[in-house]
Amino acid sequence: MTPIQSFGAAETVTGSCHFLQLKQGPQILVDCGMFQGRAEKRSFEQFDFNPKDVDILLITHAHLDHVGRIPKLVKDGFDGRIIALRSTMELAEVVLLDSAKIAEEDYKTALKKAQRRGEEDQVKDPLYTSEDVRDVFDLNIQYAEYGKSIQVAKDVEVTFRNAGHILGSASIQIDFKENGESKTVVFSGDLGNQKDMVMPAPQNVKYADSLYIESTYGDRNHRSLESSLEEFKQAINETLINQGNVMIPSFAIERTQEILVTLKQMYYNDELPPCKVYVDSPMAIRATEIYNRYHDDLNESAQALFMRDGSVFDFPYLEYSHKAADSMRINDEESGCIIIAGSGMCSGGRILHHFKHRLWNQRNSVLFVGYQAEGTLGRLLVDGAEEIRIYHEKIKVRAKIHMINGFSAHADQSELLQWMEGFEHLGKVFLIHGERDKQEIFKQVIEEQMRKTVHIVEYAEEVWV
Repeated sequence: MTPIQSFGAAETVTGSCHFLQLKQGPQILVDCGMFQGRAEKRSFEQFDFNPKDVDILLITHAHLDHVGRIPKLVKDGFDGRIIALRSTMELAEVVLLDSAKIAEEDYKTALKKAQRRGEEDQVKDPLYTSEDVRDVFDLNIQYAEYGKSIQVAKDVEVTFRNAGHILGSASIQIDFKENGESKTVVFSGDLGNQKDMVMPAPQNVKYADSLYIESTYGDRNHRSLESSLEEFKQAINETLINQGNVMIPSFAIERTQEILVTLKQMYYNDELPPCKVYVDSPMAIRATEIYNRYHDDLNESAQALFMRDGSVFDFPYLEYSHKAADSMRINDEESGCIIIAGSGMCSGGRILHHFKHRLWNQRNSVLFVGYQAEGTLGRLLVDGAEEIRIYHEKIKVRAKIHMINGFSAHADQSELLQWMEGFEHLGKVFLIHGERDKQEIFKQVIEEQMRKTVHIVEYAEEVWV
């Protein structure tokens, strides 16, 4: 039998990293992501395997919690082959360079403070630098295409299928032989929902002896997209009609593109009052350009927008703020603006400057369209904070705060089950990429409704398939 060990996204959401140790073939790693939130420090720890032993790295998609430790993997000795969608690698370059830039800036700040205390020897080096990121893209990279099998070694094939989560996201099927016996292991990756504004529904996979499936929302179903869009439109219109400005903290990849498609459709449907729409995030701007180039991989409504005027996202009200000076000029706009800026949970980025200038004004509003983790500034606002501190300045919260929950790039419980029901043959189910309490609920539902054997994967546990 063949062991698989999960060195991340085991009883937690972040840090995806799964090591398939074939006895008669290459050693395969699926993702190498960053730990985030309370587990963030684990990203700095040594790998629990030797990176030099990895022959092939398969990447499901370009979110930081799936690609964020790849430069560290390379720095620590990996020099094998990377296989992923071309669009995934383009987005990964944007994500990793941004991550390296933040790490380098944080290091410089920490070093200056430590030098004043005479403690510079206690400052940790950044996890990786921009140069380390460039080393990743000097490796042997093989580009996959959806639905086309790649023979990576004798008796070992991998097949990528659209997971509908973000651009380039994939479920990965690994077919191999062990002692003459054919086996199939499938990693779902992060699965998108059935009614995404930009991405198509996840493609079905037909066969798996062992399925490793994400369980982020395995305990619940999302609010309907229709009701969320109605609330989104109402909040936008009320604010603009009252001569206010709308601030939308947004994640650079997928969420920003969903918002832009929604606003563009509102514009064409005469549902959007005259205004200026600013995308004030260099990372989101680069990601949007990549999405537009790969419009053929988006859903039918997004492709129809491209066919209509040559762009999925651009429309007359939209402006991109590339430079800091462009961002600062937005402060001169007294009303009639929709400002989309990072970071999505308000932990940094240009959104903080817009909060400083506009959060105290009751005519304005803030629309949260993504999950706000406990301990973040975004969570404080959603929970009703009456004042916050930004750059050591106390800011009164008078703007109206909206939390719109229906925008999600993840499948909910019913959609995960629906995707699993598409298998013609499904063996044992292994739950990853979810919090333990949610996985317990999902495990029980699968066992009761699908009569399948389900196992919640623990960190570094040897699972034999």
